[in-house]
Amino acid sequence: MAIYQDGNRLVLASGTSQTWIEPWGENGLRIRMTAQPKMDENDWALSEKLPEYQAEITSETVDNTDPWYKGEEWKKYHQTATKWTLKNGKIEARLNEEGWMSFYNQKGELLTEEYWRNRNRLNRYCVPLGVPARTVRPVPGCNDFSVVARFEAYDDEKIFGMGQYQHRHLDKKGATLELAHRNSQASVPFYVSSRGYGFLWNNPAIGTVTFGTNKTEWKAGRSMKLDYYITAGDTPAEIEKQYATVTGMSPMMPEYGMGYWQCKLRYRTQEELLNVAREHKRRGLPMDAIVVDFFHWTMQGDFRFEPRDWPDPAAMVKELKEMGIETVVSVWPTIDERSVNFGPMASKGYLVTADRSNAIHMTWMGNTTFFDATNPGAQKYVWEQCKKNYYDIGIRCFWLDEAEPEYGLYDFDNYRYFAGPALQCTNTYPVGYAKGFYEGLKEAGEKDVLSLVRCAWAGSQKYGVLTWSGDVYSSFRSMREQLQAGLSMSMAGIPWWTCDIGGFIGGDISDPDFQELLVRWFAWGCFSPVFRMHGERSPWYEREQEFINNVRQLTSGQSNEVWSFGEENYHLLKKYLFIRERIRPYVRQLMKAASEEGAPVMRPLFYDFPEDKKAWEVEDVYMFGPDMLVAPVFEKGAKERTIYLPEGSVWQDAYTRETYQGGQYVTVPAPLGIIPVMLRDGKQYEIYVEGEV
Repeated sequence: MAIYQDGNRLVLASGTSQTWIEPWGENGLRIRMTAQPKMDENDWALSEKLPEYQAEITSETVDNTDPWYKGEEWKKYHQTATKWTLKNGKIEARLNEEGWMSFYNQKGELLTEEYWRNRNRLNRYCVPLGVPARTVRPVPGCNDFSVVARFEAYDDEKIFGMGQYQHRHLDKKGATLELAHRNSQASVPFYVSSRGYGFLWNNPAIGTVTFGTNKTEWKAGRSMKLDYYITAGDTPAEIEKQYATVTGMSPMMPEYGMGYWQCKLRYRTQEELLNVAREHKRRGLPMDAIVVDFFHWTMQGDFRFEPRDWPDPAAMVKELKEMGIETVVSVWPTIDERSVNFGPMASKGYLVTADRSNAIHMTWMGNTTFFDATNPGAQKYVWEQCKKNYYDIGIRCFWLDEAEPEYGLYDFDNYRYFAGPALQCTNTYPVGYAKGFYEGLKEAGEKDVLSLVRCAWAGSQKYGVLTWSGDVYSSFRSMREQLQAGLSMSMAGIPWWTCDIGGFIGGDISDPDFQELLVRWFAWGCFSPVFRMHGERSPWYEREQEFINNVRQLTSGQSNEVWSFGEENYHLLKKYLFIRERIRPYVRQLMKAASEEGAPVMRPLFYDFPEDKKAWEVEDVYMFGPDMLVAPVFEKGAKERTIYLPEGSVWQDAYTRETYQGGQYVTVPAPLGIIPVMLRDGKQYEIYVEGEV
């Protein structure tokens, strides 16, 4: 092993492999390793232009009394050794002459270190297992490599972030996570550790990570290099800001994104949608956006309205704008083999290809192939079609569905992109999907851009991505799982997040149990980054199979407006439409902080109270910005809610007006129609007003 300084980086060279360690942004380091003669040039999520931070690089000879080398085995064989350090602000990498690496903060506290289990005599874990900390090994018969990075595990460590997974646990310690996108699963491989650092696995390849009790292990089966970023900070807020700086800040959310969004599966005609908007306004109810969902089009991949049911979309958009409502249109990346765009896109190489069999990826409502969102030409082509048929009639917000993409079979080894084999790069697909629309909208003159996207990867946030949690089930269990999904996405650097209020799959609107769930979910939606109603709502309308121009048409579910669930529930639901309007100035402040500081809009308690050890353990409540603690009700028939209030603040129940000291659990009333909200340190917000409850 040779270690030497090369300008502003340290290089570890051994045979055909080389590892680079260099400063990356404020208080951050980037580590890359390859087994090729030249380092792969893909920056993936770390693509922001940054000021150059000058590393402090030193080497010194130490004897066997140096406390950094704790291996007793080493002392038997060496009297002296060389220690290398590379420091960038609050983070420092330390290496011994055999390449073992550890990371410290500015206080000299160990953040994390590599996991070595071999005869490295300068490592205190000198054991003959032959397990190195990092490997980049050729895959026989091709140019790809399998990549592994291993780190020590710590019993006291808690891990938060990593994107959206459908389970209950906010703390990912002990979890094994698939590094792959699926419907309702978004792999965003950045986490914040309770030990005071943030870590990004800067690799969009299919893989896994295990946060075990014995070690942390990252794996990618096919890649061109090992690549990660690590940053140190005194608070979670500082870590999130540093991460957002190197991967990109969210833009400022458009004003319409902060209000109420109406949506269902699906409004089938122009008149049906307009009648819902008219009725909403007739009742004097706030609404900022209404969604034209999928299968409004002539055919998948045509990117245009079907004229029989949508005869004058320009007039529709105009009327909605006059009502103060933004039109949101669903776009799918699936291109039907009969579409007018299939031939041109196939001939230009704009479609995802297959290594075996044909390239039909889905057969639902047509034989379709996904467009290649990693191809800049394909991004531009799709945007141009949507500009011509949607944007030019006044539509400026797009629902980019199927963004994983949702292959009929997730055979990642079969698909190939412009950027490379899917096994190497498929997780960056939703980034390219959103990027094409973001750049097109900006070029068209839009100042604030928002796209509702069903998936994200690291860096997606800078393209105005509002991620939602996919086609989740209508149940209290699922509602509870969406809370950790939203908080995990937020800690992974995606501050704009929402879910389908009431869940997507199932939910009979005449069922009292579902109505109770909907009321509870709707109240929580009011205190989410984006307040959006959606769902398929069973039972579906019974219609005979219908075709227009030999294209099968999709039917739709039951009504999904606030007045659809009975008069008593209507009064409970509409109250929250006005609560959202009253807190809108506060929501605007949170969106500004997200765009300027990378601050999550919704976040776990420890984000604002890092000194409170209990705050790191609480997973069933959250902070909505710095001033509101929100406690959704997840149990059928509940009448009250037990809440932990972080220490160091005084809290007031927005409903009862009772005041509590922090650092304790309290039980507060939570009748149907009330979501407990606790206001911090005398903050005054008009949430529940007299006469509403």
